Amino acid sequence: MTAPLFLLAAGTLADPAVGGVIELDGPEGRHAATVKRLAVGEQVLLADGSGVVVHGVVSSVAKDRLDVVVESLEHAPPAIPRVTLVQALAKADRDDQAIEAATELGVDVVVPWQAERSIVQWKGERGAKSLRKWEQVVRAAAKQSRRATVPVVEPLVDRRALVSLIEGRRTLVLHEDADQTLSAVELDVEEVVLVVGPEGGIAPAELDAFAAAGATTVRLGPHVLRSSSAGPAAIAVIMAATRWR
Repeated sequence: MTAPLFLLAAGTLADPAVGGVIELDGPEGRHAATVKRLAVGEQVLLADGSGVVVHGVVSSVAKDRLDVVVESLEHAPPAIPRVTLVQALAKADRDDQAIEAATELGVDVVVPWQAERSIVQWKGERGAKSLRKWEQVVRAAAKQSRRATVPVVEPLVDRRALVSLIEGRRTLVLHEDADQTLSAVELDVEEVVLVVGPEGGIAPAELDAFAAAGATTVRLGPHVLRSSSAGPAAIAVIMAATRWR
């Protein structure tokens, strides 16, 4: 079984050295010592989201912290293509489910989208709180899936901002009425932007705006998927055709 991974603060692993000792404290240290009950001699993984992973062994354990001796280092190569998921806000936490699974599958950037037909609205303090929740969801999912990097969660976009994001990038918009399937799309590019609509679908005016910006409309297959499952399913197709080969 893979050793448990613990996420450190960004920049912590800027210059780790084999044989050195790293202190794991704070919430992660308490979790390792009191919940996981790790003991001296057990293997652990440490990451700070930058792409560096420390393979280490626990050398000492206290009430709310432990020390880890660095045994080896792993540097995750740049992800190609870089995958951005633009996820429309959805009710019943289905957007949370989508970004959690997308993180486990390897997405690099997550962008919340206030679509025309989104029932959920991010406004004021609620919007700020929801954005923080998305950041927590992807961080937890990255940790669970032993990822060396944590996806970036961008600020909320509306149609105008999303059109600006699409321009000049290989963008695929999932839509049940599209003629072309995702599996037939050429993905020999360095970056892919994937757009997923809300429960009520993407409005015609939005589709027109995205097409004018250079986006391609695609479908996954013969079935209509929920907003929570469409993005992860499409990411799996993209990864199988590129990074998982």
